[in-house]
Amino acid sequence: MELNGKLTVVTGGTRGVGAGIAHAFAEAGADVVICARRPPDTPLKGTEFLPLDVRDPDAVQALFDGLPRVDVLVNNAGGTPYRPLTGTATDPGTDARRHARVIDLNLTAPLTVSLAAHAQLRRSRGSIVMIGSVSGSRPSPGSAAYGAAKAGLEHLARSMAVEWAPDIRVNTLVLGMVRTELSHLHYGDEHGVAAVARTVPLGRLADPSDVGGAAVFLASDAAAYITGASLLVHGGGERPAFLDAATADRPPTDDTGRRYTTDGTGRGTPDDSNGTRGGGR
Repeated sequence: MELNGKLTVVTGGTRGVGAGIAHAFAEAGADVVICARRPPDTPLKGTEFLPLDVRDPDAVQALFDGLPRVDVLVNNAGGTPYRPLTGTATDPGTDARRHARVIDLNLTAPLTVSLAAHAQLRRSRGSIVMIGSVSGSRPSPGSAAYGAAKAGLEHLARSMAVEWAPDIRVNTLVLGMVRTELSHLHYGDEHGVAAVARTVPLGRLADPSDVGGAAVFLASDAAAYITGASLLVHGGGERPAFLDAATADRPPTDDTGRRYTTDGTGRGTPDDSNGTRGGGR
């Protein structure tokens, strides 16, 4: 998949998932502009950095007015602060304004950026990729405002896809857990990260390059007939908790640890046959 010469704007593209996306587009031959409030610690090869606060509509519009064209927009800027609704000793969760700021960054800002880019994207018959989250479709204790914003982002993308067709395609990447330089803030040390990774069917957290590859696909001609879609990038999701709690498929044990099978009367018969029920009978 090649994006030779396509001007791609990646918001929040200086680190983590955003940097992985920017790198993938640069590798595919795109001309990449990354936007964030602060420049990357290390310049990203093949990209140009422009400072931007995506929550400032005037600044956002000025940035796009200054670009010669836009072929692809990746709305990646966002954040997942741990902010319980009931609050903590140092963070009063009942202050609605603090939660509103999370929604502003993760939902209102992508709308602001998309509207500012609309004219250029329409001229180029371009594409928008929203960066969503599995938190938008499951309970998110400790980050309820973030989950609500990501749910809204998917709906926004589907509505945009219909309103702006056939000129602009709009899709969402729905991300699961991704390993970045900030993973320790969510999952703890290496043991914590490894334990969390074991809950994913594919056995690992996503790498930013996994997200980048999926974003390049959605922006490429290979996805020319895909719009209004949500592509899950979550390694198979999460194993349902009830499967680990259920005992229906587990042979019971006696106090010696030997496995027992039932004989239909409720009594147990020893099973020492390494898994063959009833001693091989």
